[in-house]
Amino acid sequence: MNKLVQLQDLGLKDYKETWEYQEVLFKEIIDTKIKNRREETCLETDNHFLFVEHPHVYTLGKSGDISNLLISEDRLAEISATYYKINRGGDITYHGPGQIVGYPILDLENFFTDIHKFLRLLEEMVILTLQEYGLKSERSEGETGVWLDVGTPFARKICALGVRASRWVTMHGFALNVNSDLGYFDHMIPCGIKGKAVTSLHVELGKTEVDMEEVRGKLLKHFTTLFSAEIVKK
Repeated sequence: MNKLVQLQDLGLKDYKETWEYQEVLFKEIIDTKIKNRREETCLETDNHFLFVEHPHVYTLGKSGDISNLLISEDRLAEISATYYKINRGGDITYHGPGQIVGYPILDLENFFTDIHKFLRLLEEMVILTLQEYGLKSERSEGETGVWLDVGTPFARKICALGVRASRWVTMHGFALNVNSDLGYFDHMIPCGIKGKAVTSLHVELGKTEVDMEEVRGKLLKHFTTLFSAEIVKK
């Protein structure tokens, strides 16, 4: 089993371009698996981890409800945002500058064959990272992602998750609000959940800005431990 994970930091990159790149990597892994089974070969499958920031964009999962986008598509241009309906799970999500987006494109047969465990470990990675900043975050029963003050009137989401998997290969991933402009969340019902607020790390810490590179480093550290993986920069 190949536990090497190739890391790429794509910087600020258009959502559609990044989605297409994910699809290329996703297909390469699946094609290798199909070839192994068809030809009875034992070629190793690759694993990837992409870090990226996106220009302002709203994405809707395959089971999502477009009514959770509270701004007309015609008005999106006015706020310099775009919209895509995509093939991950989940409902409406926002991505934008100041948000760390991570796309683990993994062959889970190199790690474990359990999608539920995969999601919970991604959440744990974020929980442990936020703990290093003195924040107690947790899961909210029946809802993916990472939250603060669960079970209180002040519950707020700081990290969204949404993935797609086929033949145990994953794509899409998580979005952690670090220095996000939270005003963009006013144009949607986050993940289709009414009455829940959204927050960002810099707001919780009372800082103008949090070091994004430092946060990425902490996320990778916990990812490596939780998945027993080895990170290599591509």
